[in-house]
Amino acid sequence: MSVRVRFAPSPTGALHIGGVRTALYNYLFAKQQGGKFILRIEDTDQNRYVPGAEAYIIEALRWVGLLPDEGQDFGGDMGPYRQSERKEIYKKYALELVRQGKAYYAFDTPEELEALREKEPNFTCNFRTRMGMSNSLSLPADQLQKLLDAGVPSVIRLKVESGRDIFINDMIRGEVVFSSDELDDKVLLKADGMPTYHLANIVDDHLMQITHVIRGEEWLPSTAHHVLLYEAFGWADTMPRFAHLPLILKPEGNGKLSKRDGAKFGMPVFPLAWEGETIEDNFPGFRETGFLPQAVLNFMALLGWHPGGDQELFTLEEMIAAFSVEHISKGGARFDYDKAKWFNQKYIQAMSNEALVEHIRPLAEAKGYAVSDRFLATVAGLMKERVTFLPDFVEQGYYLFEAVKDYDNETLQKKWKSELTPVFEKLIDRVHSVATFEAAEMEGMVKEFIQEQGLKPGDVLPLLRIALAGTMKGPAVFDMASALGRDETVNRLRVALHHFNQTVATV
Repeated sequence: MSVRVRFAPSPTGALHIGGVRTALYNYLFAKQQGGKFILRIEDTDQNRYVPGAEAYIIEALRWVGLLPDEGQDFGGDMGPYRQSERKEIYKKYALELVRQGKAYYAFDTPEELEALREKEPNFTCNFRTRMGMSNSLSLPADQLQKLLDAGVPSVIRLKVESGRDIFINDMIRGEVVFSSDELDDKVLLKADGMPTYHLANIVDDHLMQITHVIRGEEWLPSTAHHVLLYEAFGWADTMPRFAHLPLILKPEGNGKLSKRDGAKFGMPVFPLAWEGETIEDNFPGFRETGFLPQAVLNFMALLGWHPGGDQELFTLEEMIAAFSVEHISKGGARFDYDKAKWFNQKYIQAMSNEALVEHIRPLAEAKGYAVSDRFLATVAGLMKERVTFLPDFVEQGYYLFEAVKDYDNETLQKKWKSELTPVFEKLIDRVHSVATFEAAEMEGMVKEFIQEQGLKPGDVLPLLRIALAGTMKGPAVFDMASALGRDETVNRLRVALHHFNQTVATV
């Protein structure tokens, strides 16, 4: 059977960046094995369902480029791929387990269960306690039938037999053993007819012919119940292989990365921005922060996996070729945001100026800058070695689009002298008269002018830079002038000269 894996998020809010990593590892494994990557929406917990979350998940996958081969919104022959549309399927299989004596009806009310927990804090429904509770195993047949006929609310629980070891050969962690005596009788079908995760994911994985389940390590303890369900249904021979991924840890390495860590450390922990019902539930996204999706994938791939060697930059195709589950670490991976920024810088630098235009244009338009693609490509070339995030092109490099807002007055007070005014005026005339206004020609002219005036480059070039950009940072001064053009450059020099003299006069 060909490899089939699934990414099965719950639409209970924004997709955490750890979910993107889970999707990525499933995608890489499927593509390397020539298999299929499936998206299934596990929305059986209606109490936690959040409107808009499903659309967010799909948009996030599209943004990072992990397009499912089949699944919700992507088609396929094994749907529906939204679990809330499969209720009757789960009910049929749950009732089959009851008929076989491998599951049972339980009538205990939430209040009765809470009372039991108050008496015994660690109370659980299992082989030790089930016969003292209200269920189809403990009740007389006639009383049971009356309850069923009357439609008294009930759940269906898995009957976990005592006294056996359950072995799981995890692809990352090796052999893991659970004792059935430590397991509870999990609810499979809730009173509202909706399945729990345990029933739904087993039935769906079987019917959708899933061959490998690659998911977070928080699901490892539940896998014992899942093995028991596969056995109960008679599907043990087609049970998928399991791989449980390590946690993504907080930046300091202590504990699991949470959504609140984003605000605490000033970083995104979601692929896309999420707007909740309160300000506290609004979260920034990698996309809106200005990350390229390729950089995010590269960063996420190496949070727990590395094929060995010194290579750090991988295209998606290279990741697919190098990926193996066996190279995923067992221990947690620290979320190093500085490393994420480094990846983004590298990907921006490697991208062609023309390709960057597609990312810069909407940012420029949002600020009201009406410029050509040719100009944006020039901006990309001037700034891409100096930025970390995509918005930096129009924020840090705003002076390429509009007049200087603030001047580096601290440097001006050190560099500017009023007696330089006539020199600067002559320089403006020379700049205005340059033939082609190409960077190389202008640089030659200015350096010649500096020699003529008996000055040093350090007397003039910093002032030119501040005049054009307001700051000592930024692209080469003559490249900036060439990009701005003759009229804008001359105008900025004249405005700056006035500012320089005002600044010195007020000191």
